[in-house]
Amino acid sequence: MADEERARLCDTPEAVQAWRKWGPYLSERQWGTVREDYSDNGDAWSYFSHDQSRSRAYRWGEDGLAGFCDDKQRLCFALALWNERDPILKERLFGLTNAEGNHGEDVKEYYFYLDSTPTHSYMKWLYKYPQSAFPYEQLIEANRRRSRLEPEYELIDTGVFDADRYFDIFVEFAKRSPEDILIKITVENRASSPARLHLLPTLWFRNTWSWYPNWPKPLLRKAKAGSLSAIESQQAHLGEYWLYSDSQGEVLFTENETNNQKLFHGTNTSPFVKDGINDFVVNGQRDRINLQGTGTKAAIHHVIEVGGGKSEVLFLRLSNIPPDQIGSPFETAERDFATRKREADEFYTALTPRSVGPEAAEVMRQAFAGMLWSKQYYFFDLYQWLKEHKTDPFQPALRDTRNREWSHMINSQVVSMPDKWEYPWYAAWDLAFHAAVFASVDVDFAKSQLDLLLREIYIHPSGQLPAYEWNFSDVNPPVHAWSTIFIYRTEQAFRGEGDLDFLKRAFGKLLSNFTWWVNRKDRFGRNVFEGGFLGLDNIGVFDRSAPLPTGGYLEQADGTAWMSIFCQSMLEIAVEIAASEPVFQDLAAKFVDHFLWIAHALNEVGEMWDEEDGFYYDLLRLPDGTSTPLKVRSMVGLLPLCAATIIEPEKRKQVPRLVEHTRERLEHFPELAKSVHGIGEKARGVHDRGIMAIVNPDRLRRILSRMLDDAEFLGPYGIRALSRFHAEHPYVFPVHGEEYRVSYLPAESDTGMFGGNSNWRGPIWMPVNGLIIRALLNYYLYFGDGFKVECPTGSGNLMNLFEVAREIGNRLISIFLPDERGERPVFGGVHKFQQDPHWRDNLLFYEYFHGDNGAGIGASHQTGWTGLVAGFIRLFGRLDQKQFLELGRRAAFQQSPDLADAKHP
Repeated sequence: MADEERARLCDTPEAVQAWRKWGPYLSERQWGTVREDYSDNGDAWSYFSHDQSRSRAYRWGEDGLAGFCDDKQRLCFALALWNERDPILKERLFGLTNAEGNHGEDVKEYYFYLDSTPTHSYMKWLYKYPQSAFPYEQLIEANRRRSRLEPEYELIDTGVFDADRYFDIFVEFAKRSPEDILIKITVENRASSPARLHLLPTLWFRNTWSWYPNWPKPLLRKAKAGSLSAIESQQAHLGEYWLYSDSQGEVLFTENETNNQKLFHGTNTSPFVKDGINDFVVNGQRDRINLQGTGTKAAIHHVIEVGGGKSEVLFLRLSNIPPDQIGSPFETAERDFATRKREADEFYTALTPRSVGPEAAEVMRQAFAGMLWSKQYYFFDLYQWLKEHKTDPFQPALRDTRNREWSHMINSQVVSMPDKWEYPWYAAWDLAFHAAVFASVDVDFAKSQLDLLLREIYIHPSGQLPAYEWNFSDVNPPVHAWSTIFIYRTEQAFRGEGDLDFLKRAFGKLLSNFTWWVNRKDRFGRNVFEGGFLGLDNIGVFDRSAPLPTGGYLEQADGTAWMSIFCQSMLEIAVEIAASEPVFQDLAAKFVDHFLWIAHALNEVGEMWDEEDGFYYDLLRLPDGTSTPLKVRSMVGLLPLCAATIIEPEKRKQVPRLVEHTRERLEHFPELAKSVHGIGEKARGVHDRGIMAIVNPDRLRRILSRMLDDAEFLGPYGIRALSRFHAEHPYVFPVHGEEYRVSYLPAESDTGMFGGNSNWRGPIWMPVNGLIIRALLNYYLYFGDGFKVECPTGSGNLMNLFEVAREIGNRLISIFLPDERGERPVFGGVHKFQQDPHWRDNLLFYEYFHGDNGAGIGASHQTGWTGLVAGFIRLFGRLDQKQFLELGRRAAFQQSPDLADAKHP
């Protein structure tokens, strides 16, 4: 079967980049971000509000509905809507700020990423727009009244979707060529009676001219295209483009300029400002639009009457072909869409293992679509931004400004976002998991994402990776090296060889980052690491990024385990390079030594292993020199088992000096040998494999007995972040008359720690579940079928570790699949999502999931690391247990038979 999308991805780098030039790179929320915050107190949410966003030009980016733009976000396209009842045009998604939501920031709209190919040659998006007035104030007030112990008040709770009084608005994109894009907007009236809708496809320029006066100002103007409505676009760096419409809507023009008069009682530089089209359509103020037909923001105004249960279709075309050459722009539009949709089907059919059923295949496809739609052009020049905040790094600082240590940073690329509304900024450890998912559909884009954070304009000169926009100096788990070798192995299997230049490029920068960790996060040089919150937000007894109320400091079991995984990944990278460049054996030896000493610290010195409980805990070191373990059974104590990497016998043959170095080390320091498992000639597993592991078989069994206990970690939908044991037995730590408590919370957090919008005290999180599955598969490669455990604990049902990994994977996948009642756990108890045929198959890939019932919680579109579910479907859909044991990790990455003759992207 021909696969045109795969062929596009296998073209020359220049050709592939041309196809990627235009895509869904517009944010879904630019307001309320750190980039747009010029306040004195750093309150980004209050400084630039949703209410201001329709009237105030942004500094660093743009947002919109079904947003589409070029890869530098110069020319932007999005949809605006009006139902004749809302007080404002619907130009962007509405949600609550961190202070307004009873569980932190929260988008209050329903929209879905239904499809996308990697080059965005075909894309499909859905938005559900109420026909009654959008309940902005009701949502704010109802959530404001609710406590953290109550659920969030959602849009569907307001009744605006009762009797199906809403429009389903589908937006599809199909590229005829890299610079010629068809757009199809389908409006379906789900109500039984007719309803009117104002549909305004909008084209505008990101405002650069206000900030860079020497740059030529771009221009939009009305174009002559026969009987069609059309807009001509001129921009110095981008060139000329035209937006054509197949209907004769009125073209409205204004400027993408701030309405200073309205917002700040100042003077407008032009009578035409950003909210001019809004004021004309909603309020009938014709003087707010430029009747001369020019500007920097324009919309084609269509007013359509849609019959009850009926639909209307509008075609547009954004192209670099001028009107005198384009002919009939929409003559072949339906055929072009059908072609691109067929190519998307072929691409995903080839990607889907034959054993995967249609429901799981659709989950996988929508998960990938969410990943691909969540790309965003991210612009943030920290030197410029800090100067604008009177914090010039070359001058005495006049104020204490966020991220002032990062003046070297210049971000101006398309980056994978965790969630383009709730988290419209990259996060270091999120991005590592995103890249691992992208590797299955577009390995080159995956590599580019890991390369980004290691570039000199991202990584700090000290070697620290930037964490996230609110505080680049915070510390995320060091998973970049793991993702790097994972992506290399994926490409190696699909293309027959890995990108060794990619490994070499990454290795030096990762070495710098590793050195930063060793020098900055190992307080006393004892190989025991502190990383603060380490991405796990409220998982600890205390805020681990703040001074402890007891004084002293924490020795973190998870921080030390993360560093063990970092060591193993760096060792694997170094060994891979050493096969062709033997000098890297000496660098590999460095990571053998580090791993041995870190394992010794975790298992012997730090007292983080509790022999009585058979579990790892953080250790609190008090100012008087005493210490106490913080006996919270959480993901913190499970992460040490994730530090497990297989050593295949053929790899040992390629690095004889490294093997000899390891042997000498273990002979010279027998104490180190006791702290690790699987290293050395006497510790060989199945097929002569070795394993570098923190936990020995006895400890592994003891940890797994807790992890696989359905009264503790094993939930019906995956491994919980906190043991259910703490539901009846909360952990309480008294300090100065105050109790610090950790209880099992399967859903939202009951504290405001880290904003309160995420929770690690009981729910299921995909990224750490993914690392657990990886570890179990590695242990299986070493132990084979001879190592079995009860799963669930106490059931009498014995499984090998491959079967345990598959069981956990299947539980995670089942979150999104219809159960025996036809209901998807992800939708919880929301009847309309569970039963309505227009809702039930449109999936949301939440940030995390209820520890007991699998309902989605947190950011509803965090397809980032939740997109890992697509990888689980592919992995267990094609992985043969016997073949896996025989061939090792190669089998996990290998193509399924239906991909045997296809080149992989």
